[in-house]
Amino acid sequence: MARLPWEDLQFFIAVARSGQLSSAARRLRSSHATVSRHIDRLEQRLGARLFERNPRGYVLTAQGERLAERVSRMEREAEEMQSDLMPGGSSLTGVVRLSTLEGFGNFFLAARLPVFGNRYPNLSVEVVTIQQILSLSRREADVAVALSPQKAPHYVSEPMGDYRLFVYGARDYLDRHPGVEDPADLRAHHFCGYIEDMVFTPGLNYLNEILPGLRARYQNSSIQAQLSYTLSGMGLCVLPHYIAAPHPELVPVLPGRLFLTRSYWLIRHSETVLNTRVGSLTEFLLEETARARGWFMADHL
Repeated sequence: MARLPWEDLQFFIAVARSGQLSSAARRLRSSHATVSRHIDRLEQRLGARLFERNPRGYVLTAQGERLAERVSRMEREAEEMQSDLMPGGSSLTGVVRLSTLEGFGNFFLAARLPVFGNRYPNLSVEVVTIQQILSLSRREADVAVALSPQKAPHYVSEPMGDYRLFVYGARDYLDRHPGVEDPADLRAHHFCGYIEDMVFTPGLNYLNEILPGLRARYQNSSIQAQLSYTLSGMGLCVLPHYIAAPHPELVPVLPGRLFLTRSYWLIRHSETVLNTRVGSLTEFLLEETARARGWFMADHL
């Protein structure tokens, strides 16, 4: 049997992760036609259909899923070998990709990444903040930060720490609207929250926990938009303390009674646990969240 060219496998795994020829071409600095040619050649060599083509893109078949897992394993082993042969933090090279929730990625981690960059100057970090957790098994991401542990086999989940959320309103809004003396008084107020049928993890379903039956009049999938809505004085919103606290014009409503506690979890594929490149990022994330525990939990409230 003829050997499979590694170049074909690189094009294959790029399409497997992106689902699009154009996205894979940009990542590989190639052309749409070249990517298509490599995929066709690989399928011919294997005598198997690796993708289902449809108007939305390329979807892995069962054979494609198996091959993608093996190619990803080959990549990890090559990276681990390189790390073993080049000891020392400053020698770490390549890219590590983190899939995380928007709030954690944009409002907590972004300001701290320069510290990581100074520690590992040759290592690049990609932070993906979209409304789903990327697949670790297909190497769409190396590490994930989520609101619950991964129960499927072959994953390692580690608690990062808890954080608290409160009902916030702009001081101007609260001055202009009826006071809140009891949780039931919240029904007289407008809320902003996530789009109900697009909440991809139960941990983001806040309002029903605050008060059963409470619904958001204004719904947005971005916590940045929800924060802007609240700052503009249009209504109330459930926000993590570490996101709201930098804005002194935001006031927590009944903070002693109305709050939620959530947990961040660090998730890795079991095959990457010993990977030095991935380990450098996970160690940094655990250090930073431990240092920020009081900030996350609003100990001063």
